[in-house]
Amino acid sequence: MEMLIAFTVLLVLLFLRVPIAIATGLVGILGLSHYQGWSAALSQLGMIATETVLSYEFAVIPLFILMGNIISRSGLAEELYNATHALVGHHKGGLAITTIGASGGFSTFCGSSFATAATMTRIAYPSMKKFGYSDGLATGSIAAGGTLGILIPPSIALVFYGIITETDIGKLFVAGVIPGIIGVLFYIAAVLFTVHVLKDKCTDSDEASLKDKLLAIRQLWAFSLLIFIVLGGIYFGFFSPTEAAGVGSVGAILITLIRGKLCMQKMQDALEDSAATTVSLVAILIGSLIFANLVNVSNLPFTIVEWIEGLNLGLIGVLMVIILIYFVLGAVLESISMLLLTVPVFYPVVQGMGMDLIWFGIIVVIATEISLITPPVGLNVFVLKSVVPDVDLKVIFKGVFPFLVADIFRLMLIIAFPALSLVLVDMM
Repeated sequence: MEMLIAFTVLLVLLFLRVPIAIATGLVGILGLSHYQGWSAALSQLGMIATETVLSYEFAVIPLFILMGNIISRSGLAEELYNATHALVGHHKGGLAITTIGASGGFSTFCGSSFATAATMTRIAYPSMKKFGYSDGLATGSIAAGGTLGILIPPSIALVFYGIITETDIGKLFVAGVIPGIIGVLFYIAAVLFTVHVLKDKCTDSDEASLKDKLLAIRQLWAFSLLIFIVLGGIYFGFFSPTEAAGVGSVGAILITLIRGKLCMQKMQDALEDSAATTVSLVAILIGSLIFANLVNVSNLPFTIVEWIEGLNLGLIGVLMVIILIYFVLGAVLESISMLLLTVPVFYPVVQGMGMDLIWFGIIVVIATEISLITPPVGLNVFVLKSVVPDVDLKVIFKGVFPFLVADIFRLMLIIAFPALSLVLVDMM
């Protein structure tokens, strides 16, 4: 009963737009004081705050954020879009495929679904409108492509999941590679289905010359090398995730300097944005860890496990219930907040049922992706709407639907075949 009251109060605070760091921290402290007294509750607040800030694993977050901020100011998004356009833009639906490919590449550095969607809207939407693409196809491909930012490593969502569940972050990054690639391929299939079967409106562009294609590929070699070094270093055991984040940040600075894309003002802006984002994420993480302590002290996970065992749902049935909860929460919470609020409750349950936590982490992140474009309030859709206010929300959601179906198929595939998430991890 106490935890039901705690969750109710937390949801009320969130609906009232109280910042999630304050809401989870406040409810956590009040709950812990109920179970353990004020002295113990405040002591845990100080201990969690100190350990979080001084944690070696947490250092990966500001470093990867810095890498993304530097690269986002280097014109990479435009170059990715132009390079992908040169290769596939002349095919039917090619500009939408270009958007998906560029979103996947940009999200590798950015790590944020919202930032990817907002950036690609400004770059891709005018081009697609120029070539007569329907608003539904144009906005749908952008909104869906933006969700790739939460899974493709280095992913901030996977970092937080690893910290909360004490799962190896490097293995989580590697586990996200194949599902991320599958996501890109399924989105491309959704574009082809939309233009060839549903006959959605679009116009082919002229094919680029071989010289232009080679030039476009050459523009991306340095950034492709950077990602190969970062992820390859983790995969082959040369770097820990934190060391890889440091290498990536330094590499991003050197590459953008060599290419003449970074000035002192851009560097200062990148550092300021990285500091502000990091502080915000630290506050959210501290609040969620306090709330997680409350969940553990209340023995809620054990109660849920006993209840689920009584229902005889089995592991797959439990996963279906959890996924449904994520779809509902996606209407009111953004991805990181959703993960930090729910993972402390769910992971002990599936762990108690013998599920691999790396596999569960990938499923959770994909479910969170889907919630970002699920009606009636997919938050990625509203990010896009804020950039192109003239397009009706119904049109955007209609355009997103084929990609939503593709995502659901991908999620079913990952659940049915755990090896898709674990095969590269087992080879490390």
